[in-house]
Amino acid sequence: ASAAAAQPRDMPPPPPPADTIVTSGEHVSRVAPDMAVVTVVAEARAKAPREAQRANAATMTAVQQRLKTLGIAEAAMQTRSVDLQPEHDYTDGRQVLRGYVARNVLEVRVDGVDRVTEIVDAAVGAGASRVEGLRFELKDRDRLQREALTKAVEDALARAAAIAKGAGRALGAVVRIDDGRAPASPEPRVM
Repeated sequence: ASAAAAQPRDMPPPPPPADTIVTSGEHVSRVAPDMAVVTVVAEARAKAPREAQRANAATMTAVQQRLKTLGIAEAAMQTRSVDLQPEHDYTDGRQVLRGYVARNVLEVRVDGVDRVTEIVDAAVGAGASRVEGLRFELKDRDRLQREALTKAVEDALARAAAIAKGAGRALGAVVRIDDGRAPASPEPRVM
């Protein structure tokens, strides 16, 4: 086995040979988001836990049905959490059970950021208690990242060629490329 293959994975790579140029490349792509994820919350309160859960389930079903009528696929709606908690009042220094609150958090993927307002209005109109979050994303993020990496490598090669030319040398083969990701942590070993 070569010395490099014998090194533990958490060790840094060996230093480059003396005739090596080390440089980095950069590329920034600015792309408008084409997708949004809206987090919708439905809450229901009741004296008994089962009543709170039943009312909450009915509200969230109404929200999901309304979103389906707007063309949101069932696969684009994901339940993130379901929660049931007691609520208390404090009277004369004592904790008194008021009832229960059931909460359901739904993430809705919206293809087309221009539809966000329509989706939020529909969810709230169907009974959602609030919109807890909104984030914008890209449908094809992986492809765009790979394109940016390709352009960053082209930039690094152009920088290396300029350095070599300035030093009166010719650029040789690429020895190592590092994409900046942190190395994987070593696997645990049985002692």
